[in-house]
Amino acid sequence: MRMRQAVCRNCERLARRVAELEGQLASALARIEELERQLAALRKDSSTSSKPPSSDIVKPPPPPSGKPGRRRKRRRGGQPGHQRHLRPQFPPEQIETTWTYEWKELEENWQPLDEFRIIQQVELREKLFDVVEHRARLYRHRQSGRIEAAPLPAEVVRSGLIGPRLSSLIAYQKGACHMSYSLIQRFLRDVLGLPISTGQLAKTVQKASMALLPSHEEGRHALPTQERLNIDETGHPECGRDLWTWGFHAPGPQGFTWFHIDPARSSEVLKEFLGEVFAGVVGCDYHSAYRKFLRETSILMQFCWAHLIRDVKFLTTLPDRVTRRYGERLLAQIKRLFRVWHRRDEMPKARWQRAADQARRAVLEVGRRAPARSEAQNVATRFRAHADEYFTFLKLPRVEPTNNAIERAFRFLAQDRKLTQGTRGEAGRRWCERVWTVLATCAQQGRSAFEFLAEAVEAHFQGAAAPVLFPNTS
Repeated sequence: MRMRQAVCRNCERLARRVAELEGQLASALARIEELERQLAALRKDSSTSSKPPSSDIVKPPPPPSGKPGRRRKRRRGGQPGHQRHLRPQFPPEQIETTWTYEWKELEENWQPLDEFRIIQQVELREKLFDVVEHRARLYRHRQSGRIEAAPLPAEVVRSGLIGPRLSSLIAYQKGACHMSYSLIQRFLRDVLGLPISTGQLAKTVQKASMALLPSHEEGRHALPTQERLNIDETGHPECGRDLWTWGFHAPGPQGFTWFHIDPARSSEVLKEFLGEVFAGVVGCDYHSAYRKFLRETSILMQFCWAHLIRDVKFLTTLPDRVTRRYGERLLAQIKRLFRVWHRRDEMPKARWQRAADQARRAVLEVGRRAPARSEAQNVATRFRAHADEYFTFLKLPRVEPTNNAIERAFRFLAQDRKLTQGTRGEAGRRWCERVWTVLATCAQQGRSAFEFLAEAVEAHFQGAAAPVLFPNTS
């Protein structure tokens, strides 16, 4: 009897110990799963590096190289077979001085040719600026004794100390080179030998800002007329306030990129600049402001696949096997879809359309049947609610499936934000959005931003019409 009781007590003790260990094991497994989830989150490429949220899936496949199955490391510099590019020489009208060198004594069996070995050399002039004095004679009234001056040209009065091209250089340094006023002051003093106060530099930049106002307004009026617009927004700091820089990109070499800084990140900004009957296609990410704008209007929209692929790739790093398998299957179908898309110009139209429709159905079939995990359901919800908006690029040939174009334009803004720490007020905001618009649009159109600044500043000082920044909208 006693032995039986002892055995029962021992069994109860062991059962309690097993239950205790099972509880510890369950807690440890839950902790491991949480740590694996956090580790997977830290490995998200677009959130832990400077790489934009783009993917090889939405890029054309690279050309085959070398032996199959082996990829040789690319050497630095020019690659074998690369055509050599030489800088074109300056034309004769740009050459100020020419020096000719010849043998002092011509040896026997040598005769001079009418050809030369040429080295063109570019050098800074010792004095890089001119000082022009404008004198208005004073006159005294014989009876009243009042003194008045002869009228000066209006453009001279508006310009003041700093002339149009020097004003443009200061504006370019401030807007394109991320230079502070003190750094611009140092450059002008050390390089040009020209002492100018930081207050004078600030006034010059504000004059340039006013010169760019007509061009910026021209872009605003052009937005609702565009066939395609890629739109995105990014944070803009200002004295502790969180503002938003909105970017609107009309693709093409004759397109433009337009920026606006706003306190709101809502669909009201889209309604303000595009209206509620926008007839083009909007390319954007899945932010709620765009989805609300879509619900309240009848526009065509293309949600960015690069952002979606980033989230699908994240599913493949999760510890849950079912969710990971779902992400792998969906990723495989997306790859198939973009392989078909890249062959649009290689296949007969009807055949390509059938292949594209089949690939689209396969993506939706896999994407909508997600496991219960929240990360997978978030992806599936996008396909259930906005399948049409993800596949607009299959219907319209000139629509890109990603929003990378406007995101590339934001890289300059991110650099400026990091170096300048944002703006301090209304005048700074207006200057930034105007000069950013000019810089991005001139780069897109292959124009010189400095020359455009010079034309705009000179027109402003003369009271003339501003130069055209958006030729396809005039």
